[in-house]
Amino acid sequence: MVTPTFADYVDLLFTLFERFWQHDCARPHRGHPFVYEQKALMVFFVVMQQRRTFRFKAQRRWLLHHPEMRKVFGLDDVPARTTLSRRSKALYEILQDFIAFLGHYAEDLDPRFTSQDLSTDKSLFKAHGPVWHQSDRTAGRIPEKLRHLDTDGSWSKSGYHGWVYGYGLHLVDNRVGFPKLVQVETASVSEKIVIDQQAEPLIHTFHPATVTTDNSYAQAMRIRQWATRGVVLLSPRREMDHRPLCQGLSSLYRPA
Repeated sequence: MVTPTFADYVDLLFTLFERFWQHDCARPHRGHPFVYEQKALMVFFVVMQQRRTFRFKAQRRWLLHHPEMRKVFGLDDVPARTTLSRRSKALYEILQDFIAFLGHYAEDLDPRFTSQDLSTDKSLFKAHGPVWHQSDRTAGRIPEKLRHLDTDGSWSKSGYHGWVYGYGLHLVDNRVGFPKLVQVETASVSEKIVIDQQAEPLIHTFHPATVTTDNSYAQAMRIRQWATRGVVLLSPRREMDHRPLCQGLSSLYRPA
C-alpha cells in the first residue's frame, strides 16, 4: 500500500475545495477581487493547524522560509501578517459550509461516513492570553497592565474543566467522529440555542435517524418537534418529569 505524501493531501484539499466552490453553498465575493485566492488560504490555514502553527507572525515566517510550498498553495508572494489575520477571521462562515459540504459529500464514499446516527456536544476552549474576570467584564473595565486580552470571549462552566474563559465548539459528528456541522460561539452561549439554530440544516441536509445529546439538550418540546420530522433526539437522562408535555417520551431516553 502506497502511503500518501504531504503533496497528495494538499492536492486532495484543493480538489475538495474546488468541488465545494462549485456547490451552491459557496458564497460569492463582492467588491474588489482577492489578491490571494480563498482556496489557497483555506488550504494553507488547514496545513498550519495540522502543524500547530497558530500565530500569524509564525505562519508568515514559515512561508518566507518555504518558497517551494508557496507555489504549492498558489501564493505568488508572502501575505502580510495583518492580511493573514484578517483573512483567517473572514473564512469562518466559508469553513462552516465547507465542513457541512464534506459531511454530506462523503456519505457515498464509505459506510463509515454515514449520517444515520449522529451526536452533538459542546467543548470549551480557553482564549489565548489572560482571562477577563467577570466583574471587570461586566463593567467593561480592562485592568491596567493586562496585555493581549481577548475581549470577545466569555465565561462558562465545564464538568471536566471547571470555569473557562473563552469559546465553545459545538460539533455534530457521526459514530466514528466524522464531522458534519461545526459552530463556534463564545463560551457562555447555551447548547440549547445552538442546537435550535442547527436543527434545520442538520435535519434537512443529513436526514439522521437519531441524534445523541447530553442532558443540557433534553427538552420535551424539542424532542417532540424533532420526532415529528423522523429524528429521535436521545439523552442519557433516566426519566422525564410528570408534566403533560413530557408524557410518552421516556422511550426516547437511553440509560446513563
